[in-house]
Amino acid sequence: MPVFTLIGGVNGVGKSSLSGALSGGSPLLGMVVDPERIIAQHGGDEYAGGQAAVAKLQDCLAQGIDFTEESTLSGSLSRKMACAARNKGYTVRLYYVGLDTAEESVRRIANRVARGGHDIPTRDVERWFARRFCDLGKLLPLCNEATFYDNDNGFRVVAMSLWPSHSWICFMDTPCLSSRLAQLCRAS
Repeated sequence: MPVFTLIGGVNGVGKSSLSGALSGGSPLLGMVVDPERIIAQHGGDEYAGGQAAVAKLQDCLAQGIDFTEESTLSGSLSRKMACAARNKGYTVRLYYVGLDTAEESVRRIANRVARGGHDIPTRDVERWFARRFCDLGKLLPLCNEATFYDNDNGFRVVAMSLWPSHSWICFMDTPCLSSRLAQLCRAS
């Protein structure tokens, strides 16, 4: 059964770093599609880069191959891709990366920019950070499994969930995350 993997989280949380750590030379993630990187390859043109990313995702789905999308989960594309993948018999897997504060995301983005990477406006990061659990709540019912990482001090798995049972396994004492995940579980 092919696998569609989503690596989600607000900008600056370490989605690309987790993607690199998970792939580590193995085919676990299949074709990795990072819209931010594709936009950068298109000279920062969000429209052209976004169109190219969507075309690449749709091509992977049409070929029936394993593939991964890195996403903030803030729009509808990830949900549409997850739904389409499920309809084509894919397993949908989510790896979600989080940080405690939007300020930490902004700081990490500033560090990335200082090293020549791409910038994200602070107001966008703050908006997406405030909506992250709402965005997650819309996506989780489409996932067969979800793994949640805390990246405040390296990637630590803090919770996992398997659908359709909605059973949660929490590994770390993270009261804020645990209570929010429990709310999402009840809502989905």
